Amino acid sequence: MYLIAVFGNLLIILVTISDSHLHTPMYFFLSNLSFVDICLTSTTIPKMLHNIENQSKVITYEGCIVQVYFYIFLAGVDDFLLTVMAYDRFVAICHPLHYTVIMNPRLCGLLVLVTWVVIVLLFYSTSLGVYLSSAATHSSHSSATASVMFTVVTPMLNPFIYSLRNKDIKRALKRVYGIVAIKRPIVLGQMKCP
Repeated sequence: MYLIAVFGNLLIILVTISDSHLHTPMYFFLSNLSFVDICLTSTTIPKMLHNIENQSKVITYEGCIVQVYFYIFLAGVDDFLLTVMAYDRFVAICHPLHYTVIMNPRLCGLLVLVTWVVIVLLFYSTSLGVYLSSAATHSSHSSATASVMFTVVTPMLNPFIYSLRNKDIKRALKRVYGIVAIKRPIVLGQMKCP
């Protein structure tokens, strides 16, 4: 699942960069989301795989702090990028004639920059609260299941959800990499159309 998440998101980034038809705000944000998803899965999964391989659950204190820092930071960036993507779609739907004026490259870059800066500020202000609060009791099995769902499954599904069902991405894959999309035949009475 980890490799599917990394390669799926990497494919989205490469296709978005390679095809000039995808140099739009929506795909700019999508490629940023894919990059963050690669980083997010790479903060915890390699260590988890190492622990499974070695039958060990040991992590140093410093390693834990670094892992938690990047995990929370990147999860926050992920959430804010999804918010920015929602704003992009809002502008495209509600103000279609003004879309290119509103969502210009300068604003898109600024929105991504603000996303990263806001997360840094939120992370440092809330991290104190985490360390000062007492630990609540949770079952380790439910915590592990929730962790896997958020750290592996969601980033793995994002490329499929946001782009591989998208006609623009399919066309770009054909143009850039020569990948032929699989078409299911449509049955019309006695005749089959490709």
